[in-house]
Amino acid sequence: MASGVYGRLRSSEPPITVPAWSSMLSGKDPGQLGFYGFRNRADASYNRVSIASGASVKVDRVWQILERHGKRSIIVGVPQTWPVRPLNGVCISCFLTPPGAEYTYPKALAGKLDELLGEPGGYMVDVHGFRTDDKPWLLGQIYQMTERRFKTLHYLLDTEPWDFFMAVEMGVDRIHHGLWSTMDPAHPAHVPGNPLENAIHDYYVYLDGEIGKLLARLDDDTVVLVVSDHGARAMQGGFCINEWLKAEGLLVLREEPAGISPLEKVEIDWSQTKAWGSGGYYARVFFNVQGREPQGIIPPADLPAFRQEMIARFEATTGPDGRLLGTVARAPQDIYRETRNIPPDLLVYFGNLAWRSVGSLGIGAVHTLQNDTGPDDANHDWDGIFIAYDPQRSLGGQPLPAMQLQQVTPTILALMGAPVPADIAVPAIPLDF
Repeated sequence: MASGVYGRLRSSEPPITVPAWSSMLSGKDPGQLGFYGFRNRADASYNRVSIASGASVKVDRVWQILERHGKRSIIVGVPQTWPVRPLNGVCISCFLTPPGAEYTYPKALAGKLDELLGEPGGYMVDVHGFRTDDKPWLLGQIYQMTERRFKTLHYLLDTEPWDFFMAVEMGVDRIHHGLWSTMDPAHPAHVPGNPLENAIHDYYVYLDGEIGKLLARLDDDTVVLVVSDHGARAMQGGFCINEWLKAEGLLVLREEPAGISPLEKVEIDWSQTKAWGSGGYYARVFFNVQGREPQGIIPPADLPAFRQEMIARFEATTGPDGRLLGTVARAPQDIYRETRNIPPDLLVYFGNLAWRSVGSLGIGAVHTLQNDTGPDDANHDWDGIFIAYDPQRSLGGQPLPAMQLQQVTPTILALMGAPVPADIAVPAIPLDF
């Protein structure tokens, strides 16, 4: 940062891992990509969903564009690189890789990593089970995963030629979600003086040290970028989206669930239901439209007015204290250049990401401090980071104006001397001062 440039990097909308990394590395927004989260509606039915793996990415990402210009890439841990595909170079896939699945290209690389790390399956794509109350175990697993990742990166530097090298360390994300409350006095679950109060700080120090060892190996012809796909913040609680819709008379059940149940296991009276929502770091809200959904009841002509009414109702939501949450609701057609596949009718950020969306029913309240998918301390936030460093020239340690992560793709291509495809509509980040 002292001799480079840096600043806040605005995430995609929504600011979540899938689709943010693919948006960053293709220069396309989530609507153009055609997926709006990890799980997406597969069709206009009420229950079928598809998982946005790497097979869902139908556009070229940076390494595929560079390959057309003769460049060789090493890609490690980049989300949505499973299932692995052939490329001009090497790929180790991401946290979305199922246990036991093939995770390297070429395939023989997996055996070499087993040998390098001293055990079969020693490479860790993720900390499985990171949503846990056993925080010391989680911390140990994060360090183990990161240590093995960096050992692998050094091995690849030793053994593979490359023009473009990219690695994503998942430990930063996992330590935020697992341990944010230990460090942040503003977190509802913070306990002053807890034994893990410095755990996140100490992990960052460790990670900086590992990055420093990599930087020491690079020549003066290598430009370095440090990027993140989104930010993080304390999770203040959960807003039970479907409990709220039920209380508002917009979601009608045939019978109440016996206990806490995911929406897909609850008997819904679709003939009386106008809207339903999904859980996650933000809410995807869908309307029950005549001619689109099997039992749709909202006339298409009424859809624009209903959408505006729902935006107003969501933005009027309050917290347990009766004060406005500061919720933001957005329509996809107001955000994206196009909307492929089946977008949500609204994207809703409760408390502008201070509160998680909880999709389950049977909770009996609109607000909760519990997460229906397991313990989680942090929500995502809008701004990540961007740092650029060129050892051949001082960029002056200057802060950059606002940037958006789609700009990373044309920036990389410009640095690599590759033309930017005409269908990428965002400019490169200006690095010349």
